[in-house]
Amino acid sequence: MTTLAFSNTKPSPLATGYAGAVVTVLIWATWILATRHSAATRLGTVDLGLIRYGVPALALAPVWLRTGLLPKSVPLTLLAIMVAGAGAVFFQLTTAAIHSTPAASAGILLGGSMPLATALIGVVVFGERPDLTRWLGLAAIVAGMVILLVHGLSTTMLPWSSFALLPMGAVLWASYTHAFRRSGLTALQASALIAIWSFLIHVALAMVLGTSIAQAPLPEIGLQILSQGVLSGLVATLAYGVAVRSLGGTQAAAFTAITPVLATLGGAVLLGEDVGIAELTAAAITGIGVALSTGIMARRQS
Repeated sequence: MTTLAFSNTKPSPLATGYAGAVVTVLIWATWILATRHSAATRLGTVDLGLIRYGVPALALAPVWLRTGLLPKSVPLTLLAIMVAGAGAVFFQLTTAAIHSTPAASAGILLGGSMPLATALIGVVVFGERPDLTRWLGLAAIVAGMVILLVHGLSTTMLPWSSFALLPMGAVLWASYTHAFRRSGLTALQASALIAIWSFLIHVALAMVLGTSIAQAPLPEIGLQILSQGVLSGLVATLAYGVAVRSLGGTQAAAFTAITPVLATLGGAVLLGEDVGIAELTAAAITGIGVALSTGIMARRQS
């Protein structure tokens, strides 16, 4: 009976938002590793996109069939920003860059840039005014990102695409974050619309550029269906939408700064990349920055 009583207690919006954000960054770190691994397979970026958005488009078909492909309540501009920022354009840019970028550096340049881009867009475009605690948190995130980046540059030569495409992807995702928050859509509706539109775009790309899915081994396809389609395309998108609705765009995006740390550790364990004092120091500083930028300390003080 005690268990039943606890199960009927509704979690607070903040707890739900934090849970969604944590789930998101855990899956994103896995996505970076799986995408990096796919560079050695027959699957190209278009193939991965078909998997990434085909799975959630199918699973969420009842949702987008109900809302329609162009919901009347959502301005077309916002919908386009959402599809580009979290869908086909974002995916093609970042996947192409990750294929030629070590997992640790990819996590830094993409995940580390997301909270900064989101905060800057919020301040410049929407007039948001983060308090001193959150600014200190963002500064700590920058410090952690710089430590990892300098260390990565001293040991690995990165192509220009890493520096150009991954930060560009971060700006796209930040734009999606703010657009979704103002769209009036639920996390489920937004995920469904992004999935179906991005899948249709990748079908068009496959008709022009071709696809290698039929030639890829089944175990590799299964791995990508799980990591790209189920986890990244469906679960992470829903979880991030819940985080944005509960915490706000800037605070939810701050959690993405954990992604570089997780990608670095995952790269060491699964891909054989080195982890030393620089990575551990950056992990500690970034963790403090995330805690500050989410506003936890400010709420406790108040």
